[in-house]
Amino acid sequence: MAAQREAIESGNSSPVVAAAAAMDGSVSIEIKECGESSSSSQTSNKLLNSIMDRGNSLFLGSQKPKIQMAQPLLREAETNNKSFAPKVVSIGPCHHGKPELQTIERLKPLMVRQYVEHWGVKIDGLYDEVVKVASDARKSYSEGLTEKFNDEEFTCMMFVDGCFSLHYICSIVEGNHDELKKIQQIALVRRDMLLLENQLPFLVLRVLMRASFGIALGEEIIIAFIKRIRGEPPDAVALVEQMKEFRQQHSLALKSHPEVRMQDGKDKADNEPVHLLDLVRRQFIDPEAFNIGCVISSSWYSRRSAMDFKTVGIHFEPSKTYQLTDIEFKPTWTSGILKLPRIIIDDTTKAMLLNLAAFEACPDNTNDLGVTSYICFMDSIIDQEEDVKLLRSKGILMNYLGSDKQVADLFNDITTELAPSPHAYVQVKTCIENHHKSSWKPWIAEWHHTYFRSPWTGIAVAAAILAITLAVVQTLLAAYQTHLTVHPPK
Repeated sequence: MAAQREAIESGNSSPVVAAAAAMDGSVSIEIKECGESSSSSQTSNKLLNSIMDRGNSLFLGSQKPKIQMAQPLLREAETNNKSFAPKVVSIGPCHHGKPELQTIERLKPLMVRQYVEHWGVKIDGLYDEVVKVASDARKSYSEGLTEKFNDEEFTCMMFVDGCFSLHYICSIVEGNHDELKKIQQIALVRRDMLLLENQLPFLVLRVLMRASFGIALGEEIIIAFIKRIRGEPPDAVALVEQMKEFRQQHSLALKSHPEVRMQDGKDKADNEPVHLLDLVRRQFIDPEAFNIGCVISSSWYSRRSAMDFKTVGIHFEPSKTYQLTDIEFKPTWTSGILKLPRIIIDDTTKAMLLNLAAFEACPDNTNDLGVTSYICFMDSIIDQEEDVKLLRSKGILMNYLGSDKQVADLFNDITTELAPSPHAYVQVKTCIENHHKSSWKPWIAEWHHTYFRSPWTGIAVAAAILAITLAVVQTLLAAYQTHLTVHPPK
């Protein structure tokens, strides 16, 4: 970049050179008009090749996203700003050392000791595994986030926070709350562990799991933890028994062979998640969901609330899975069924959804905006508390937050500065719009809603129809008898 800076400072830079320097971020200038330029064609070619190489690297996604701070654009909404900062615990370097987080920081050594004793591993051997990947772990963070820590401080932080995170996850899955009882706000720890700015490189968790209980069992434990987060009842009984059996066998093995180490499972560095939040997102999103019909729908999709859907004959049912991409519309002869995934709404939901969206919005992250698109879709059908009440009555929204108005406000606030993928739910939106455009389906639905809202109104309408029918028949019979009297048959 020295050549770029010299060319710019000399005042003889071409627009291409100036633009390249601005793109690199090393200097901020105004692009100058075409004019005299002393830059050689060779220098220009190097710059153009550099741009192409860098663009090709980003296009191919050869590098994993760096752990970074949430984008400033998402922080502009005052109602959302607090959702990106931890409340009780710091994980990693971004918020390390903050005074308000020191209560649990002082508990971390106890949690590390419990983790080591729980799984029967040697603390020095466990620490050595983290030392081996500390350099790569540091490279997993964006520039400027780890410079204040020397190598020993950084490695110790990775080790302590990694053991703390895994011990918390294992204790939740096992239902072993005794070892967490010193933590006053256990639910807030889970919230803080899913913040974009509170992440550890997954490779740190991987080496700790491999040395403690193996990657295969570790993956099952984390997946069970994530199922609890999204409200899916995990089949934890067999897993807990497996964890207990492992500890017993591992304890016997250590007595016979003190240097035994876990080697099961293979490293999946190529496809492993960036961090825990990335793994959570992978469990929420079907990567193939938006690949079908991957074109922008030509049908205009207008915003309508859940109550509006109900009035035109669109009913709601919970989806078969808990994945946020599992949204489906099934038309019927007279109505339609919109299937939506179940989701728990509590004090941690807003922060989780916002941080998943913030991860998708990272400049170096290429993805399908699956969580962001889900949030925007739900916001499009939730305007008022009546919409929340309807979805809650169908078992789609499980409200542990408070009033239905609070849930409506959550979705209305969270979408500030969020934009969905244009390919998201194309078929669903097209079917919904076609249903609304139908001339007779909404009419049937409105007639049914007006006259058959309850069994009593249905009975009343049926009785009225019967009375009118009988009156018409009686009138016709009377007219026919009159006709016979005036014109008797010959």
